[in-house]
Amino acid sequence: MAAKNHLLVRIVEILLGVLLGVLMTMTVVRYRENRRIINAKYVEWRKLNLILDQIEQNYVDTLDREGMTDAAVVAALAKLDPHSLYLPPVKLEESEEELAGNFDGIGIQFNVPNDTAVVLEVIAGGPSEKVGLMAGDRLLKVDDKVIAGVHFPQDSMVRRMKGPSGTKVTVTVKRGSEIIPFEIIRGKIPVHSVDASFMIDDTTGYIRLSKFARTTFAEFREACEALSAAGMRRLLFDLRDNSGGYLDQALLLSNEFLSRGDTIVYMEGLHRPREVYRADGKGRLKDVALSVLISENSASSSEIFAGAMQDNDRGVIVGRRSFGKGLVQEPVYFSDGSGLRLTVARFYTPSGRCIQKPYSDDYQYDIYKRYADGEIFSADSVKLNTEDIHHTRGGRQVYGGGGIMPDVFVPMDTTRASGFFIECNRKATQMRFAASMFDKYGNDLREIGDYPAMDAFLRRIDVPRQFRSFAASRDGLQVSDAEYRETLLYLEPQLNALVARYSRLGENAFYKYYLPVDNTVEVALK
Repeated sequence: MAAKNHLLVRIVEILLGVLLGVLMTMTVVRYRENRRIINAKYVEWRKLNLILDQIEQNYVDTLDREGMTDAAVVAALAKLDPHSLYLPPVKLEESEEELAGNFDGIGIQFNVPNDTAVVLEVIAGGPSEKVGLMAGDRLLKVDDKVIAGVHFPQDSMVRRMKGPSGTKVTVTVKRGSEIIPFEIIRGKIPVHSVDASFMIDDTTGYIRLSKFARTTFAEFREACEALSAAGMRRLLFDLRDNSGGYLDQALLLSNEFLSRGDTIVYMEGLHRPREVYRADGKGRLKDVALSVLISENSASSSEIFAGAMQDNDRGVIVGRRSFGKGLVQEPVYFSDGSGLRLTVARFYTPSGRCIQKPYSDDYQYDIYKRYADGEIFSADSVKLNTEDIHHTRGGRQVYGGGGIMPDVFVPMDTTRASGFFIECNRKATQMRFAASMFDKYGNDLREIGDYPAMDAFLRRIDVPRQFRSFAASRDGLQVSDAEYRETLLYLEPQLNALVARYSRLGENAFYKYYLPVDNTVEVALK
């Protein structure tokens, strides 16, 4: 019996030894394979270091190591996709500031109709308002730097006026015939993403959104509450030229219109498992009729929102095919203040569409190609990917692979552009005219805070007559009576909008007066 037990023990020992040997062999093989993969990857990346070492040791002149590093990173990312970017410290700060909802500065909006910046709006409660800067002031100097009449770049003007909260800057302006220096202490300035919000008629509200920033949802909800109180049962939501921004804001806005369980979007990538976002049913606008306005410059988060509404058959999409950015970027930050925007996933609309347009050598010029190919002017010229077909909840056919194609296509209308109108646009005559009207009637405009008063003012000053005289005397532009009458059909609303912007009504006035000749809005209202 003892001998038999001893034999069984020996057999078990032998089997265990064999099994252990197999496991050790497998471990060694796997280790060697992993080492081979790691070494191969190391060799691939090591080549770059070897090249840089050779440059370091042998190059004829002193090296700009920081510049070379940045250039190498940019070149490497260029091999990925068009939206993976390296941002040096200044660019990263500007990028984040734009979407943060606030920045440090003096609190004005301005444009440059000639070679001198004119203040369009002084932000309420901001540093400029506190010291007395006013709409219509012309900016002459920032500290000791002359910025008027010297073709000073507009972005450089902005950089000189911005700066850390609590620091001082002296801005010298011309107001009428007076030259006035203002010492301004910079502060936190709110950046609004809702450009305009008002009622078009008794039941139709209009909201224009410029970007998806940190404060977008709060601004949007506040605007909708005011419009709902005014009787809104239908909303025209204008996302034209909105290039996107934060994903979470697009999700929050989409949630306002969808029912519980409705898919908003899902994301997936090689290193990112599928993640589905659904509505929670708590939105306040589920019963509001919706039209979404898009254009060829509507991208990213704008397309997430438009795709969610289209695929759930929740709203009518009106306009032209959107940009086609279906990639998700995540930020990567470095200790020197620089960072990456690295593409980590693709997003898909509820029907399963990835609306990312194909990469190409001329990717950055795609919009110009759309003009050249006639797509902007005719739906028949739109190149749809008919092999990538999907269906909305109601069974309508939609396409992937290149933006959101609207339910109702609205071509760009160039038929009404007379020769006189084109010349005025080329010389920015309309903008300079509006600035001159503020010079002439600034005190009146500063007092106007409602549309009946603005309507009466515009009639009283006879905008068409004054503009014709201005165009002839300032720019030498002559026009026949017949052509001017024809041009005024779409020129006069533009002039009224530009002048009204200088009143207390601000940007709301600009869009309210301009919308009557906006053919996309006209189609959406029908």
